[in-house]
Amino acid sequence: MYRIGQGYDIHRFEEGRKFILGGIEIDYKYGLLGHSDADVLVHSIIDSLLGALNLGDIGTHFPDNDSEYKDIDSLILLKKTYSLVKEKGYTINNIDSTIIVQEPKMKPYIPLMRKKLSMVLQTDEDFISIKAKTNEGLDSIGESKAVSVQSVVLLKKEDMYEGR
Repeated sequence: MYRIGQGYDIHRFEEGRKFILGGIEIDYKYGLLGHSDADVLVHSIIDSLLGALNLGDIGTHFPDNDSEYKDIDSLILLKKTYSLVKEKGYTINNIDSTIIVQEPKMKPYIPLMRKKLSMVLQTDEDFISIKAKTNEGLDSIGESKAVSVQSVVLLKKEDMYEGR
């Protein structure tokens, strides 16, 4: 059996914060504002995983009014989410994410993001696709005020795997 989930997240840039995306720190003049480390890519993937299994959303599992999650590394949240996926007997068949950001350019960082995510999700990098687009100067993203990410995940029942 297969399950598909989609996720979306957006965070605005803020001075004095680190820019964490896909579990890595990106050298940029601004970081993302949020209760946790505001890793918008990881948050989008978390929502897609939870959605695929009808388990609610990131705010249900990791509320932004809970001090336990203040400034937490989002990779920890991803690991906890993936344990829920495994408890349900599923594994990742494919993740496809699109980062929408005007600047900085993401291309140099994508290979390391894929590597980090594959380690946390215990899957091959070939099952994780990350693309980046600009917003052509339009809206808050195009004006370099925010970053958004859209993600889609395909989960597969573990017993369906044959030698993979």
